[in-house]
Amino acid sequence: MARTWDLGGWALGDFLTTLFERRRAGDVSASGKPLPELCRALLSGQGEVSGMKRAAEVLMRYRQADAAGKAAFFRFLADEMDLDPAALTKAAQAYAKGRDARHLSTLLEAAEPPRQELLRRLNQAPGGTADLVAMRVDLMAAAKAEPDLARVDLDFRHLFASWFNRGFLVLRRIGWESPANILEKIIQYEAVHEIQSWDDLRRRLEPPDRRCFAFFHPAMPDDPLIFVEVALTRGIPGAIGALLAEDRKALPAHEMDTAVFYSISNCQAGLRGISFGNSLIKQVVDVLGREVPGLKTFVTLSPIPGLVRWLDTQDDSHAKALLADDGVAPDADLLRAMAATYLLEAKAKDGQPLDPVARFHLGNGAEVHEIHANADLSPKGRAQSCGAMVNYLYDPARVEQNHEAFASVQTVAATRGVKALAGPVKDRKEKGRKDQ
Repeated sequence: MARTWDLGGWALGDFLTTLFERRRAGDVSASGKPLPELCRALLSGQGEVSGMKRAAEVLMRYRQADAAGKAAFFRFLADEMDLDPAALTKAAQAYAKGRDARHLSTLLEAAEPPRQELLRRLNQAPGGTADLVAMRVDLMAAAKAEPDLARVDLDFRHLFASWFNRGFLVLRRIGWESPANILEKIIQYEAVHEIQSWDDLRRRLEPPDRRCFAFFHPAMPDDPLIFVEVALTRGIPGAIGALLAEDRKALPAHEMDTAVFYSISNCQAGLRGISFGNSLIKQVVDVLGREVPGLKTFVTLSPIPGLVRWLDTQDDSHAKALLADDGVAPDADLLRAMAATYLLEAKAKDGQPLDPVARFHLGNGAEVHEIHANADLSPKGRAQSCGAMVNYLYDPARVEQNHEAFASVQTVAATRGVKALAGPVKDRKEKGRKDQ
């Protein structure tokens, strides 16, 4: 019988593959040819081995280039590696006249910019996937200065959406016994509640009432794509301090009835726009439901990162009172009411909620369940939301209905209590206008 060795959740096969690819990645001899010439040679070649070597050299030369060299490479992709509009028009007209497989094949080939095939071939190099993800970070920065490069980014996003399809992702639990390099990445990538030390990380991973799960891709086995930290509690918490306290005691398993997703961090800036969070939460809910049968409630304890920015745009006394830097804690009732108004009514130009965390959870079918003042008293929490936080509830019986309503007409699902919170603010504003 074949035996599967496991290294803290990482299969021996993954370890050996990674080791082998790193060794091969270093075995590249530079030819000295310009990057465009190397790319043309890569596209024209047919041999798999020689193609991998050329791809590795292109990626190595790109990594060594300065900012100007990288920008020039992106302009090469945008201009020389663009599709041919005349050929596309001709192919489309031919297909309109004769809708057969031959004409369709010609049309599809004409509709794909050559840079897509170049990226596919670069992806064949050892470590190529991670290199391309990092390359997109540079591309997005360059596109801010040169908007024409945005069409190159469309090809990156198109390919990444396929390469990082949910079917390729692997869910792994991160524990205190996980490899040190993975734990270092968790500390590095934590984007919601900073991990202060290794002891802090241990408190989030080791106790039996704490969990951490991450998605990995087989081509990047030692670098998480996204991870979620979970607290198993009795009841729904209204403040982050108690969840992260140094002296808290672990909750016995028989008392756990609520899973609290208190931190979700995207790890790869180069995968911006490629969504994993919905799949991650759904799968973690399924795993936890099987591991801890007593869990009945699945909620978040989330920041409200755009609240202070929005308050700063509101020309009324309520907002000014909350933003006053007078050393006095903001009025809790007013803060909750203004936060409810922000989450339910503040919209971006496309009709989506202004708050990015709200967009994420509401788009996944959650509802705004409760808002808490004095919930995050850290400097970051005070700076972004005056200390307010929100619970988004994932009710399995209503998730699909909430998702459909949000996707079709941007309906924000919320409890009656949250809706009632926003009412007094409206009434006070209306009364103020009438008194003027």
